[in-house]
Amino acid sequence: MTHPMLHHPLPHWPARFAPHGAHRRATPTVPRGGATGRMTRFPAGIGLKRGWMPALAAGLLSGGLLGAAPSAHAQGASPTTASPGAVSVATAKAGAATGQAPVVRAVASFSILGDMARRVGGDRVHVDVLVGPGADAHVFQPSPAHARLVAQAQVIWVNGLGFEGWMPRLLKAANAKVKPTVVSQGLEPLRAQGEGHGHGHGHGKGHSHSHGEVDPHAWQQVTNAIGFVERMAQSLCAVDAAGCDGYRANATAYTRDLRALDEEIKAAWAPIPPAHRKVITHHDAFGYYAKAYGITFLSPQGVSTDSEASAKGVARLVRQIRQEGVRALFVENIADPRLIEQIARETGLKPAGALHSDALSDPAGPAPTYVDMMRFNTRALTQAITAQLR
Repeated sequence: MTHPMLHHPLPHWPARFAPHGAHRRATPTVPRGGATGRMTRFPAGIGLKRGWMPALAAGLLSGGLLGAAPSAHAQGASPTTASPGAVSVATAKAGAATGQAPVVRAVASFSILGDMARRVGGDRVHVDVLVGPGADAHVFQPSPAHARLVAQAQVIWVNGLGFEGWMPRLLKAANAKVKPTVVSQGLEPLRAQGEGHGHGHGHGKGHSHSHGEVDPHAWQQVTNAIGFVERMAQSLCAVDAAGCDGYRANATAYTRDLRALDEEIKAAWAPIPPAHRKVITHHDAFGYYAKAYGITFLSPQGVSTDSEASAKGVARLVRQIRQEGVRALFVENIADPRLIEQIARETGLKPAGALHSDALSDPAGPAPTYVDMMRFNTRALTQAITAQLR
């Protein structure tokens, strides 16, 4: 069974459809079929607020949805690297180890889900990732290339909980043939915290967001990720019964790794007194981690990097940092560091490094997989706090 791969370059899109300054941003790449494994470059993303759906629809009609079957080389292409805010299409490796052609085409909304999907799907599943490593899903702008991937997908995985606010419109523009699987389905979501506050163990310092929003960053709690994996296996079994035993075996093996990871994180925090487990980060992305492992996270922004921290909220946070003696300050891999740098100047703290919150690193970085990301963050956090206690 073969499945079509992108092979037609999209036409040049009129500047009026692109967001302001898009012509200055790097253009994304997607694998192109053929033995050479060349990369076809597409225009930068179509802005969500300026008529992007008509442009996507026009692109699908003019470029066509079907193309040549992908070569094994193209299917095994490495993920592309996206700088924060850039639009990217990243392709997970599939079939490279055995040469087996994938039989299921799938789309994951962002890099963390893409890595999980690769572990569950193995060689039978070709996974395209919409928001690649290092990119911010909160401010992502889909392009016609992304719409084509969604239109071709047999399985689509999304986090849900409001994380991919752009997804319903992308599904409509692409005329997607399948309903997305929401991997967070069934989990008990945390309520979002107001700006200038934070998530703490028991939420003693936090206040509910005035709009009743939920925190979408459920993957930061490893036991939640186990639920993601189970739902991925179920969705693959629904479209590929012949591969179901393999998907379930992969999910079982991955779940063992995740349970061990959960215990590893708990052990790393055990020597640190709870009163000293306080951290400042850019946006409120670590609430589930805080709940699971007994940490207090303070942040000037809410649960989305698309929001702006107010001067009042930043001033409140600076006072809290001084009053409580918080010493561990981190930037995030997806965020503009200037806000944290401002807080560092006003408090006299030095940033201890960068955490990976909503995206993995590129393959050469310190967090190319979900397990690597959780280990890296835990090591960075515990080392920074331990250094302050000496």
